[in-house]
This record gives sequence, C-alpha cells and structure tokens, in this order.
Amino acid sequence: MKILVINCGSSSIKYSLIDIEREETLVQGIVEKIGEEHSIFRQRVQGRKVERRVKVRNHKDGLRLILDSLKNPSKGVIRDQSEISAVGHRVVHGGSDFVESTVIDDKVIETIRKYSSLAPLHNPPNLTGITILRELLPGIPHVAVFDTAFHQTMPEVAYLYPIPYEYYEKYGVRRYGFHGVSHRYVSQRAAEILGRDIRELKIITCHLGNGCSITAVDRGRSVDTSMGFTPLEGVPMGTRSGDIDPSIIQFLADVENLTLNEIYEILNKRSGLLGLSGVSNDVREIKKAADSGDHRAEIALEILAYRVKKYIGAYAAVMGGVDAIVFTAGIGENAHYIRSKICEGLGFLGVTLDEDRNRNPAEWNGVISAENSRVKVLVVPTREDLIIAKETLEAVTKAEERRKT
Repeated sequence: MKILVINCGSSSIKYSLIDIEREETLVQGIVEKIGEEHSIFRQRVQGRKVERRVKVRNHKDGLRLILDSLKNPSKGVIRDQSEISAVGHRVVHGGSDFVESTVIDDKVIETIRKYSSLAPLHNPPNLTGITILRELLPGIPHVAVFDTAFHQTMPEVAYLYPIPYEYYEKYGVRRYGFHGVSHRYVSQRAAEILGRDIRELKIITCHLGNGCSITAVDRGRSVDTSMGFTPLEGVPMGTRSGDIDPSIIQFLADVENLTLNEIYEILNKRSGLLGLSGVSNDVREIKKAADSGDHRAEIALEILAYRVKKYIGAYAAVMGGVDAIVFTAGIGENAHYIRSKICEGLGFLGVTLDEDRNRNPAEWNGVISAENSRVKVLVVPTREDLIIAKETLEAVTKAEERRKT
C-alpha cells in the first residue's frame, strides 16, 4: 500500500510517497518558490537526487508536477497514479475538534477553514492542497493529520490562559500546541532506542528548526507544550518572537504608530533569531557571524539556548522528573553547539553530555549523553512523513471498520 504524504505551505509543497507495509520512503521531494519567476523542484529517489528550475504558477501546477514526477518512466516509482491508495495531508490547526487524524469530508474542510484565523500562515495553504488533490486524485481517501491532535491530552491547568474564562467558552482561546506529529514520533522512537516502554518514561522533546517548540511527554502523553493559541508562543524561532510581555504590543503601537496587523507581522516575520542577530534566520549563518565576533549573532544563539533550557527545567518540574531529553528538527539534529549550550548546567537534573558523541550522534544510535548520565540525551531525526502515513492508514482502517458495522 502506497500513501502519498503532502505538506502544503504558502509557497512550497513537501511530499513523500511511502510504502507503508515496509515503512519505506520511495520518493521524497519539495517544490519551492511557487508563483515566482523561477520555482525549484527537488526530488530524491533511492539516493538519486534531481533538482531543476521550473515554472510553477500556483499550487495546482505544483501538485500536477509532483504526480507526473512519481510516474515518470525513467525517474518515477509508480506506473500509474492508481497505485496511490490514500493521501495524508499535514494540517497545522485542528483546534479542540480533532483528537485524532480524520478522513476528510466537507464537514472536516469547514472545520479546518474555521481555524484558519488561528493559523493564517498554515491552514489556508493546507486547505489549498486538500482541495486540489481531492480533485486530482478522486476516489481514494484523503486524511487530515493535525499538528494539534497530539496535544489534546493536556490538562486544563496547562491549556487554559489566565484571562476571562468567557473568551475560552466563546472563542476557544486556549493553548493548542503544534509540531505534534514530530513530538509524538521522536518520543516514541527515543523509547525504542533506549529499549524502554514509553508508558514508563518522562520525556522532554525539543523540536528546534525555523519553528521551535518544547513538549513534556509523560508516559506517552503530551501534558504541556511551549507553543500556544498560535505557533507564535514559546521559545525564540527563526523569525518568530516566542514569549514576550504583551504590553510591548501596546507600547510599540504608541511609539511607532503601528497597527496591530503591522505588529503581528513584526512578531511573526521580523523577530526571533533574525530580529536579534540582524544577520539571518538561519542558525548556520548566525554561527558564522558569531564566530567572527558579531555580538548580536552570539547573543541570539545564547538566548535561544537559554530559553530552551528554561522550558526543560519547567517541564522537569511539571512531570516530577525527566528520564530523557530529545533533540530533533534542523537545529536540534545538526547544531551540536546549540545542544551543548542547552545542556550546560543541567547536571543538577542528572544530565551529563558526552561531547564526542554530541558531535557524532549517528555513530551512537543518537544517544549523546555519557554512559553514567542518569538522564539520557538523544538526537532523533524526525520522520513526520512516516507518522503521517501511519496515521493515514489508521484513520482509513477505522473509517472502513465503522462503515462495515
């Protein structure tokens, strides 16, 4: 059974085709810069990489290009698109309506649309991909896999904000959390690597990429997470501010004569590591500048590590301890110097990092803590596409069982 996994962004489409029985990724790729003069198409098939510039006017062109590439006589992996059994769509915000992945129908689409105001950068392009692919691939199930679903196990004490309760009742203003697909996968994978039952473990997962979030996973269930009502809350990110004093918004509106929309744009697209460093939202570029003596670049990296460390300490307190800390995503998997800064000073929790392992995690099956470290520290590459494919299969199976009964 082959499942197509789609992650539709505002100007890009990530995709994978997965043989779910063998849990094998047959194809992985991305279409970038959609709508620009020169779009970029990248695809990897069994270690062979293809990259070319193409003209992709819109998401429909991009999705057609992907389907054509899958059945390309020389570089594709299927003879016909009828070999695709189902499509799993990553959807960022499902609110509190969805606690699990769901087969898409018109009602599901309307609910996703309802939450677009809470994830304006993500849900609308997610919906675009769903709408187009249901047209291009009719007659097969399409499944929405929600970033928010994993966090629906959080207790009220974690998800309610201390503002008038009526706003929760009327508008659903609460913490939702994101990156749930990633947090679920890496916590499960960490338990497997350690040879432990996840139901016995207290794990803190650190998804550190252009978007960053930290999650407390207590015995396999999310009990708290750093992102909140929207993906803007939490630790500093590539261009997002993370936690700030809300009064700053009013202050900037007054002194800079800015509208709320303009401030929202600043906090989402001009803040975080980019705003602090003035160099880039890419940690690699910031590290080069820091190594050259740029203080703003240096302090940007220090602040990221400091804020992540604060969340680790808080979540250890929330769970009454921690057995493992897991790093994943672009920064978490590749920036050993960030991992070092975060773990520095956590000896009181039982964390002892092995710097040789930290620089070469793959050689140690991802375990970068010292042998005598009470708390294990791991680097686990995230496989969101595999989890989405598994969730898709599970949702389709459940829907079929319900239909039969």
